[in-house]
Amino acid sequence: MQALLGGLTWRRSSLVLMDHILILAAVVLAVAVRMGPTHELFGWPLIWRAILIAAVLQTCLHYRDLYDPRRLHDRRRLMVGLFEALGAGCALLAVIYYWLPGLVVGRGIFLVGALFIVLFVAGWRIAFEWLSSRMGPHERVLIVGTSAASTELAREIYERRHQLGVEFTGFVEVPGAEPHDPALDGIILGNTHDIPAIVRDRGVDRVVVSLADARGKISMDELLHMKLNDGVRFDHLASVYAEYTGKIAVENLRPSWFVFSEGFRKGRLLGLAKRGLDVAVSAVSLFILSPVVALVALGIRLTSPGPVFYHQARVGMNGRVFTVHKFRSMRVDAESATGAVWSRAGDPRVTPFGRFLRRTRLDEIPQFWNILAGDMSIVGPRPERPEFVEELKGEIPFYGQRHVVRPGLTGWAQVRHSYGSSVEDSLQKLQFDLYYIKNLSIAFDLFIMLETIKTVVVRRGS
Repeated sequence: MQALLGGLTWRRSSLVLMDHILILAAVVLAVAVRMGPTHELFGWPLIWRAILIAAVLQTCLHYRDLYDPRRLHDRRRLMVGLFEALGAGCALLAVIYYWLPGLVVGRGIFLVGALFIVLFVAGWRIAFEWLSSRMGPHERVLIVGTSAASTELAREIYERRHQLGVEFTGFVEVPGAEPHDPALDGIILGNTHDIPAIVRDRGVDRVVVSLADARGKISMDELLHMKLNDGVRFDHLASVYAEYTGKIAVENLRPSWFVFSEGFRKGRLLGLAKRGLDVAVSAVSLFILSPVVALVALGIRLTSPGPVFYHQARVGMNGRVFTVHKFRSMRVDAESATGAVWSRAGDPRVTPFGRFLRRTRLDEIPQFWNILAGDMSIVGPRPERPEFVEELKGEIPFYGQRHVVRPGLTGWAQVRHSYGSSVEDSLQKLQFDLYYIKNLSIAFDLFIMLETIKTVVVRRGS
């Protein structure tokens, strides 16, 4: 499923699978070295213990971004991250073993195993980088048009070429289109009449057409002729852009793309499953976090005058306005003189304790009540204020489409886009939100929840 794109490419899947096998092998080898190959642990008791160790360590590797193939080139960063992940994994396993001592593999085994794990995992990543650099891309892409979305797609493909296994070949200029950026001169390979020759000479597998550039300036009959007679494969820029970037380029779309595109389905069964997940997660979270709620409330009372909670109108599903609940992180008079204004990074209206709450996302805890009430979901587009929604609907195409699902406590935009509050920022987030709506599924929700935990732990995102 392409919804897990930042995640489940074949290169990353290879890293994950091989890591698991190597960690299991390291634990088994450590038991053989420490206890001997005839020890009573050998068999399923050892396998289950080794799987637990692998699961914990691989979770820590994920949180240190060591499943991102782009990070394999820096050997120093690789080794530092590997030791940090191993240290965190040891701490987590110590807690697990304290409560479940029956899962301990044996005295001294983990120390020997840790040595093997470092050797195996580091060696595998160095070998993986070497193999990846020599295997070459599995797909070569040529882009027709030089619009902003076209250049953004090219940049994304180039930056993630090792992760995606895709090579950007160059641009084809559309006659009569708007003048392109002079910086692109070196990678414009010709015009639309040259496509068959470029495809043949450069081994292009996929030709991506930007309809924003081509509409009215290139004959569809000409493209059809190339497809039928020259075997050229064409794809819509919006579809390929979504596949490789995890967002939908709205400035390059017409409503017909939404109508005929795959996805954007909201079945009754999926809705019930999503609502069940929302209720279960929010109820359990409120129960577990109840001591934290009391401490946060006390902290707000002691550090700034005013109420503990902050209530604000937000736009929900189908444009219905509801009241969102948060722990107050700003001064009481934050908007008394200005009215509704964008919040921003380093906002001076935020109290010192409120800054801590925002950094740790603790100010969002009361929104679990909104989820239980049915106003929000765990995962979805973040709810926006009515004043801003009216402004954004007038400036950003398709902005209203984000309201076809419940707004979320977290979302695809929150784990994929850096912090910011402006019209341009809202456009970027809308592109991620539409991608989420297009690929809506329980698996995608669970993936976003895990990424959200990672975002909070490493204190990044918005």
